[in-house]
Amino acid sequence: MRRKHAEVTDRVEIERIMALTTIGRLATIGADGYPYVTPVNFVFHGGNIYFHCAPKGEKLDNLLRDAKVCFEVDIPLAYIGRDFNPEGEACNLHQFYHCVIIRGTASIVTDDALKTAALNALVEKHEPAADIPPVTPEMGAYRRCAVVEVKPLSISAKSDVGRNRPEGERKAIADRLKERGGSVELEAVRAMGLAPGLDFP
Repeated sequence: MRRKHAEVTDRVEIERIMALTTIGRLATIGADGYPYVTPVNFVFHGGNIYFHCAPKGEKLDNLLRDAKVCFEVDIPLAYIGRDFNPEGEACNLHQFYHCVIIRGTASIVTDDALKTAALNALVEKHEPAADIPPVTPEMGAYRRCAVVEVKPLSISAKSDVGRNRPEGERKAIADRLKERGGSVELEAVRAMGLAPGLDFP
């Protein structure tokens, strides 16, 4: 990784980043040799990525032909715009973000117990407070969907939140982000390690 200052290696933090969003992007290899990228709702469950989809389609054709895939999650955080430095140059504009990139192999889940567990993990992630009956193989929609498992072979992650900037500049940015008070701003401050006294969900 070129930007070592942004690298995230802690597995707990990587899983926390993946839990912050419900959408990831799956890249498969198309029949024409071009990458094919599809956004999917996903859950990281038991060390693997799971998502559900229609039982037929281009991404399934692709992964059945070649199981090698790449899965990406990104979370835009605070934008460091001109208001932070009105006299600054265009090259000083910057987007803070988290991202995780997984290289691995994908397959369609055929085991009913695993498929059921993955579907219920998806429901729990997307509807954590809802009182929804659990998914069971007896449900009509159960057979009408496919569940895909992505087994990671490598995981890399970055939190680009200005760790390479001078300490005084970082504190000034964090103070301005606290004043803004939005969720992405406060998440950026937390990721910068400059969030004493702030409560996070």
